Amino acid sequence: MLLPTIETPADLRGLSEEQLVELAAEIRSFIVSTVTTTGGHLGSNLGVVELTLALHRVFDSPKDVLLFDVGHQAYVHKLITGRRYGFKELRQPGGLSGYPNRAESEHDWIENSHASPALSYAHGLATAFELNGQGARKGLNRRVVAVIGDGALTGGMAYEALNNLGHSGRRCLIVLNDNGRSYAPTVSHLSQSLTSLRINPTYVHTRERVRNLLREIPKVGDYAYSGVSGLTNAIREAVVPRTFFEALGVRYVGPIDGHDFSQLEQALRGAADWDGPIVLHVLTQKGRGYAPAEDDQLHHLHDFKVTTRARDEDEAAPPSTIAPTYTDAFSKAMVAAAERDQRVVALTAAMCGPTGLLAFQSRFPDRCFDVGIAEQHEVTAAAGMALGGLRPVVAVYSTFFTRAFDQANLDVGLLKLPVVMAFDRAGVTGDDGASHNGVLDLALSLMIPGCTVFAPSSAEEIPVMLDTALSLDGPSTIRYPKTSARHVDPLDVGQGLQARLVHQGDGSVCLLGVGKMLAACEEAAELLAREGITATVYDVRVVAPADPEMLDAAAHHRIVVTAEDGIRIGGAGSHLLDGVSQAARAAGVSVPMAVCLGTPKAFLTHGRPDEILARLGLDGPGIAESVRNALSGSPVTVTPAANLLH
Repeated sequence: MLLPTIETPADLRGLSEEQLVELAAEIRSFIVSTVTTTGGHLGSNLGVVELTLALHRVFDSPKDVLLFDVGHQAYVHKLITGRRYGFKELRQPGGLSGYPNRAESEHDWIENSHASPALSYAHGLATAFELNGQGARKGLNRRVVAVIGDGALTGGMAYEALNNLGHSGRRCLIVLNDNGRSYAPTVSHLSQSLTSLRINPTYVHTRERVRNLLREIPKVGDYAYSGVSGLTNAIREAVVPRTFFEALGVRYVGPIDGHDFSQLEQALRGAADWDGPIVLHVLTQKGRGYAPAEDDQLHHLHDFKVTTRARDEDEAAPPSTIAPTYTDAFSKAMVAAAERDQRVVALTAAMCGPTGLLAFQSRFPDRCFDVGIAEQHEVTAAAGMALGGLRPVVAVYSTFFTRAFDQANLDVGLLKLPVVMAFDRAGVTGDDGASHNGVLDLALSLMIPGCTVFAPSSAEEIPVMLDTALSLDGPSTIRYPKTSARHVDPLDVGQGLQARLVHQGDGSVCLLGVGKMLAACEEAAELLAREGITATVYDVRVVAPADPEMLDAAAHHRIVVTAEDGIRIGGAGSHLLDGVSQAARAAGVSVPMAVCLGTPKAFLTHGRPDEILARLGLDGPGIAESVRNALSGSPVTVTPAANLLH
């Protein structure tokens, strides 16, 4: 076994090519064994084994900077930089992060888990090294390498960085890891080599004229035609990316086989000596060496989850008995809405499957638009569609919506356009850590004037809210969590823009549950009832505009408690409590004591969502304890434990 002997990148440099091939096989086996036990990103890491080993043999990390974009392709990098033992608790509370993590190793420079920023980091670092006298031109020869996927090149930020790298001439190696896929088949004319060369009239006319002349050559015409046809195809494939990158001032080399050690190292060493920005185009196979990942044509087990280990409630059950999720409910609701209204269209940013749009795409292929990893464009394109009379629905992870807030605010909100934005994975998502927790969407949505903000408390609420949102004349958002969906009797679903009274109390305490926090509020009410405290419980349903009847009713209580799975400062609770205060003043009654419960202004580390929420006091017992403290006059705190902080 070679893997146990690799503790630092330096241990790789004395290995023969035969030993490297053996080590690559061991690494793939180790990753499959680990990820099928803990969960994690499988296909992306299996595809970059040889590439990562070659990078660490050619470059001297951490003196030389290796930046991985997106960070979920960094498992091999972690393995050979002294973190093999940590994989036993990969993505578990207190264990190894699923992404690069500066606290774990000096070899991790950044902690990105979203696509497209690595080239901007690279430009900044290359500039800093040159200005600080650490670059090749000043003596120390520190090199910057950014590994970016073809999917990430659908993001506008990557193009902005390429433009600046080319303009500056800074020394930087860009390794383009091209497997033709991100979450799904890459949406990019560049990656598909579809460029103006194919439709250039002069090129097409000349090509066909030559082909016709060749066909007329006696006896060998067909052979000559076939040979030239293959040659022109090869030339076109080679010229297209070179033309694109070099037009930006960035040298291009490739493509080369990303699983051939000798080719990789030779190309990397040559590119490392280039005095300026250079792209090395590497072809890899996502999921390589593991048949289920190779055969999964949609995701290549991008975010692999096991169903035999009870990490989450929905993962504990056999696949056939897993309850429908909020995403499933959204998926069905979208198809139903589109069948009723031909104006309904859907947009996604390279995540058609994860956001539940596959059924919609299959049923209405001409009305489903995958824009690539480009959330900003996604939202403004939806605005344009709304201007043209369509009813667009933007499906995006909550954490990725932060990328497009400016567009949602000024391109949609300012124009008062009827765009529905559906936020999947809202709230504390857990395993993927700080960068994936969707705790900002409520606060951001509430900052958009005139935006209607929906928060379903059950899967059955989603189709009702989607239909309501599609009937509005302005922007709206609907947010729902990654965790198991709560299911209720259809009779226990609200309507329109109204809140739903779940339980009438005695006027002492009113609990306003936002979205999935309704269940925790109901549990808290049951716990308090055992102590003689009868709480009123509301399913808020619509955070903005909040139901005036609910606000008026809450204003006539001694204490009002709001609970949300989102950031407390500026979130739903502060918005609702302001409404309660106004309602109390309008009614001429005393303003109730306000308790606002939500996630703190902090980066939360990875762990199980329910455990994180419980430690933050955002479960039934925690909410009940906050009520007791408020009734007794004790301070209500939401400061997280140190082990929850990133």
